[in-house]
Amino acid sequence: MFARWGSFVHRFRWPVLAISFAFLVGTGYVAAQGGTLKGGGIIETSESGRALRIMRDELPQSSGSSFTLIFSSPTLRATDAAFKAEVERALADLAKDPRVRSLRTPYETTPPSTRLISNDGRRALAVVAVPDPISEAQKYYEELRGKVRSSSLEVTATGNIAITKDFNDILESDLQRAEIVSLPLALALLVLVFATVVAALIPLGVGILAVVGGVAGTFVLSRYTDVSQYALNVVTLIGLGVAIDYSLFIVNRFREELRRGSSTEDALARAMATTGRAIAFSGLTVAIGLSGMLFYEGTFLSSMGQAGAVVVAFAVVYGLTFLPALLSVLGRRVDIWRVPLPQGREGAGLWHDIATWVMRRPATVLVPVMAAILITATPFLSIRMANGDVTMLPKHAESRRGYDMLVADFAEYDKNQVTVVVRYAGDPLAGDRIPGLVALHEQLAKMPHVLTVESPFGLDPRALGLPAAGPITAQQYKQIYALRDQLPPPLRSALEQAVGKNIAVFSVLTAEPKLSDRAQQLVRDIRAVARPAGAQELLVTGLTAFDIDVVEFIVGRTPVAVAFVMIATYGVLFLLLGSVVLPLKAVVMNLLSIATSFGALVWIFQQGNLSQQLGFTPAPLDPTLPVILFCTVFGLSMDYEVLLLSRIQEEYARTGDNTRAVAEGLERSGRLITGAAAIMVGVFGAFALAEVVIIKAIGLGMALAVAIDATLVRALVVPATMRLLGNVNWWAPGPLARLYRRLALGEAEAARMRPIVVASSDPRSD
Repeated sequence: MFARWGSFVHRFRWPVLAISFAFLVGTGYVAAQGGTLKGGGIIETSESGRALRIMRDELPQSSGSSFTLIFSSPTLRATDAAFKAEVERALADLAKDPRVRSLRTPYETTPPSTRLISNDGRRALAVVAVPDPISEAQKYYEELRGKVRSSSLEVTATGNIAITKDFNDILESDLQRAEIVSLPLALALLVLVFATVVAALIPLGVGILAVVGGVAGTFVLSRYTDVSQYALNVVTLIGLGVAIDYSLFIVNRFREELRRGSSTEDALARAMATTGRAIAFSGLTVAIGLSGMLFYEGTFLSSMGQAGAVVVAFAVVYGLTFLPALLSVLGRRVDIWRVPLPQGREGAGLWHDIATWVMRRPATVLVPVMAAILITATPFLSIRMANGDVTMLPKHAESRRGYDMLVADFAEYDKNQVTVVVRYAGDPLAGDRIPGLVALHEQLAKMPHVLTVESPFGLDPRALGLPAAGPITAQQYKQIYALRDQLPPPLRSALEQAVGKNIAVFSVLTAEPKLSDRAQQLVRDIRAVARPAGAQELLVTGLTAFDIDVVEFIVGRTPVAVAFVMIATYGVLFLLLGSVVLPLKAVVMNLLSIATSFGALVWIFQQGNLSQQLGFTPAPLDPTLPVILFCTVFGLSMDYEVLLLSRIQEEYARTGDNTRAVAEGLERSGRLITGAAAIMVGVFGAFALAEVVIIKAIGLGMALAVAIDATLVRALVVPATMRLLGNVNWWAPGPLARLYRRLALGEAEAARMRPIVVASSDPRSD
C-alpha cells in the first residue's frame, strides 16, 4: 500500500505540491487570525470549582476581574497628605474610564484603611475592578495601566489581570526565543547528518509547515473549548521535533535507495514502503500518547492533547504527501550543495560494533545500566504537586514583583483564605436558618490554625451600637437581618458581598501557607463539618482547596489514562511487528526513559538543584506537568523504538538471524536515530531557555528523556534485551500470527521487494 502510494505521489507530484501549498495558505491564514488562550482555569466539576461558579453567579465581587496597583515611596508615609494627593492625582484618569467598575483605595475611610497600607506604612494599594472576565480585560489592560503615572511615587501592578497578561507576553517571548534558537541549531545538525544543504533544508521546511498547521488547529480549538495559554509552546515544541524527525528518516531512506542505483520513482516507492510505513505507525503511537490527556476532561489538558494530536497529524500528512512530492521533483538533486564533511566508513560501522559488543555480554551491560536508570528515577518518589502560580513567572516581571511586595509587606496577604459557601433553596438569612449559620461561624472559629472567620455572623457589636459585653446572639442576628435595608451603608455593602440569593459565604483566615500539610488538613476538616440544618450544600474553595481538588482529580484519572496509552500502543506495535513480545519490551523501555526524566525534574525543579543556573524559584511541580510529559514523551520515545524495530524487523525478515538483524538494524538506523535525537534535544533544549517555569520544565524534561532514550536505552538496553530474548522476540500465538499475515502489514514484503518498475508518465523523472 505504501509503495503504491509512493508511486502515486511521484506521478502526481505537481498537483500534490499545489494542494499542499493551498493548505499551507489556508492554515497560515487561520493561524494569523489568532484566538483566545486562557490560563489553567478551574475544574468546574470539583467542589472548589462548583463553589467558585456559584459565587460568581450570585455575588457581585465574584464576577468580572481586577488588578492591583501598589504605590511606593522611600520617604513619604501612605498616611501623609502629599502621598494621598499624589495617589488621587495618579488615579484621576483611570477613575473616569467607563471600563472601570470600582476603584478602592485606603482613603475611602477616615482614618485610612490599614488593610490597604503596608506594614512599614510606605506603600498603599489601589484595587481596580472591571466588569469583564480576565480573557477580555487583558485586551485593554495595558491601556488602563498606561493611564496611571506618578512623578514622585513608584507604581507597580499585579493581580489577576496583570499576572495573566505577563504570562501571555512572556510565553510569546519564550516561543520566539525558542524558534530563533532551535531552527538554526536544527539546520546545523541536519547538515551534519546529511552533509548536503538541500537535504538538510527539506526536514526543516516540513517542520515549519507542520507547526503552522498545528498553530491553526490550536486556534480553531480555542473557539470551541478552553485552550491553555501554554498550548502554542507545546504544539510548536512537539511539531518541530516530530516533523523534522519523520522527514529526516524519509529523506535519508530515499537517498540510500538512490545510492543503490534505484530510479527516483523506485527509490520513493521503497522509502514509502519502509520508512513511510514506519512514520505512519509512529505518528499513531505519538497520537495515542497525546490522547491520554483526553481523560482529563474539565482541564486544559484535554485541549492540549487534541492540539498535540493535530500537529502530529500534520507532520505525518506532510511527511507522506508534500515531502515525497518534493523529493520526486528534486530526484538526485537532493544531494546538491554538498558540505565537505568526513564520511563514515563503508560496511560495518560504529553502531554495528556497539550492538555486537553489547550482545556478546548482554547481562553484564544490562544490570549496571538498569541500576543507573532506576537510581536517577528515585527522586520522583518524593514528588510534591501543587498548582502553579505567579511564582512561575521570572522575578523581573512587573506582576511578579508586585506579588512579592504584597506577600512581604502587606499583612493581609500573608494569610491563606479558605472560603466556605453554604447553599440553600432561597434566602439564607431567613429567620430559622440564622441559628445554624451562627453556630457554623463559631465552630469554624474554634478550629486549629484558624486566625479569624469573616462572615455576616461575626460582626462587631459596637458597629451596630450594641454593648460590647459579648458576641451578638442568634436572636439578635434575626432582628438585625430582618431590617437589613436599614443597616449602615458599610455593613450593607459588606453583606451584599457575602450573602447572595441562595448562599452565605464565610472567609476562614489562617497563617498556614497554602501548600502546607496543616492548611490541607484544615480544608479537609472543614469539609467534614455537618452542614447547617436546611442547607443543601456546604462547599469549600480557595487556593488550598483548589490544589487538593486538582491533584486528586489528576491522580484519580491517571491510572486509566496510563493503561489506555500503554494498551493502545501495544496494539499498534503488534500491527507493526507481528510480535507479542517486542511491543511489551518497547513499552517497558519507554517507561524507563520517562521515569528517569521525572526523577530529574523533581531533583531540579522541586528540590531546587540548579535553580540559580536556570533562573527559577523552586516549588512543588504543577500536577499537569507529569501528565504532559508522560503523554508526550511516551509517544516521542516510541517514535525511535518504531523506527529502530522496523529496521531490525526488515533485516530479520531478510536473514532470519536475530543477532545479525539487531546489529544490522542498529547499524542502519543508529547513526540516524542519534542525529534525529540530537535535533530533538536541541529543539526541546531551546524551550528549556523559557522564562515561564512550566515551559522550561517541559522542554528540559523532554530533552532529557529523548537523550536518555536515544543513548542508554536504544544503544545498550534494546540490543541487550533482544539478545537475551533471541527468537522469542518475534513470537506470537498462532491465531494472532495468522491475523497479522492476513492483514499484510508486515515489513517482510517490503524487505523482499525488488526494484519496482512502473511505467513513468514523465521520461525526465530520473
